[in-house]
Amino acid sequence: MPNRRHQHDTEHTTVQANPEVARPPMFRVIIHNDDYTPKDFVVMILHEIFHRPVKDAHQIMLQVHTRGFGVAGIYPYEIAETKVHRVHQLAIANGHPLKCSVESD
Repeated sequence: MPNRRHQHDTEHTTVQANPEVARPPMFRVIIHNDDYTPKDFVVMILHEIFHRPVKDAHQIMLQVHTRGFGVAGIYPYEIAETKVHRVHQLAIANGHPLKCSVESD
């Protein structure tokens, strides 16, 4: 079998020193108030799924309770949708009607 050498293209590629990377659009995850989900469950969701400190989670829960909604966090779309799905799974598993939604920032 003959010894073959691979030939490489000698084209040069110009690389920018500091390329601009477009940030993805961001979306708010909104928690909606209902008359049945316990406040402690909402705080747990905010702490466990959205990684909010307990003090912040409590404040957001109070906003949900008094204003009818609260912003759990702001994320790229896929992450926001995943978090909403996780909230709904936990709410259903625990028998709560808690709802979340995603809206553009």
